[in-house]
Amino acid sequence: MGVLAMFGSILVWFFLPWLDKSPVRSSNYRPLYRKFFWFGLIPTFAVLFYCGGAPAEEPFVVISQIAAFYYFAHFLIILPLVSAIEKPEPLPYSITESVLGKDENANLAPTPSHAG
Repeated sequence: MGVLAMFGSILVWFFLPWLDKSPVRSSNYRPLYRKFFWFGLIPTFAVLFYCGGAPAEEPFVVISQIAAFYYFAHFLIILPLVSAIEKPEPLPYSITESVLGKDENANLAPTPSHAG
């Protein structure tokens, strides 16, 4: 069972394009997903890393099983639900607007000319 979970934990990443149906891929414009990522998935990684290096005894076994359950639930349950119910923030017109802001007087760096 552990070997299946190990390969499944890697295999689930290959199905992310089909599990995440949000039209916006960046978490910068998805506030609900961002919360699940930073306060759910990242702590789960930390717990799994710590418990993976701990001896295979109680309470580490139970804690790692709970964290592994959340890991799979995040990708297979939470991610599709969040992408279905979340309304993303509006995207900027271009990446330039995202980086420089909406300043009309902001100048872009000139394109280098190839004088030869």
